[in-house]
Amino acid sequence: MTKTLNPIGVHALVWVGNTSPDDIRSAVRQTKESGFDLLELSLHDSDNLDVEAARAALVEADLAVACSRGLAFDADISSDDSSVVARGEQILHDSLDIVDRLGSKILTGALYSALGKYNQRLTPTGRGNVVTVLRSLAKEASGRGVSLGLEICNRYETNVVNTARDALRLADDIGEDNVFIHLDTYHMNIEEADLIQPVLDVRDRLGYVHIGENHRGYLGAGSINFPGFFQALARTGYTGPITFESFSSAVVSETLSNDLAVWRNMWDNGEDLAQAARTFIETHLAAAAHSQR
Repeated sequence: MTKTLNPIGVHALVWVGNTSPDDIRSAVRQTKESGFDLLELSLHDSDNLDVEAARAALVEADLAVACSRGLAFDADISSDDSSVVARGEQILHDSLDIVDRLGSKILTGALYSALGKYNQRLTPTGRGNVVTVLRSLAKEASGRGVSLGLEICNRYETNVVNTARDALRLADDIGEDNVFIHLDTYHMNIEEADLIQPVLDVRDRLGYVHIGENHRGYLGAGSINFPGFFQALARTGYTGPITFESFSSAVVSETLSNDLAVWRNMWDNGEDLAQAARTFIETHLAAAAHSQR
């Protein structure tokens, strides 16, 4: 098995739809057996997550863990409604506590808004609420040794951050050193002019990467310019996590699958999909590293 400088991860929704104890044990086992270094857990189902049992399973398997989440429209910190913002802020602080208890150092995702299509532009008041809430969250996270990621999502999932430069401006306004940029090739393919310049723009502020095909299926079976993207990562010296993310109606989380519009059966065999993805990522990392010599 090839060893890379980057920890290679896989999203739990490749394996299971929820975070029940049985699902977590299954996701941890399959992640380890498939040769990954890291498991990403979405906290959309955190009420059913047995944090202590999950941490024990991860430690036993010697797997790192990253946590991600978005918010709902009734708990949207980019809202102009202070009561809605307060609910979102509480959810984010509760999520940070879970991250800390899991032994993770990463809380990332669309932390700044609801996950869904907006019918209007972000207001100055809403953006100000995002900055205030995330600045406070980042300060608390810093004391726990946790970093916050701003995942850049497409226009159909948020109106706050759609490009790398949007994310850089937001991170600058938050102004905390433990806030990093999270690139996702699926979203970049929709919003960016190419997959190279955004990596160069972000450079050493990049802290997490999602690798996903344009149709969310098998890597290399779509239209994304992965060689260029991996070469850009190599040019910037990125050594952080690279996590494979794919969704299919074969594995459904009732809430997150609906939010992400996962209607098609892109694959049936998560094990085959994941092993192919790990090989794909390793191969492209090696080729990109070789091209820089």
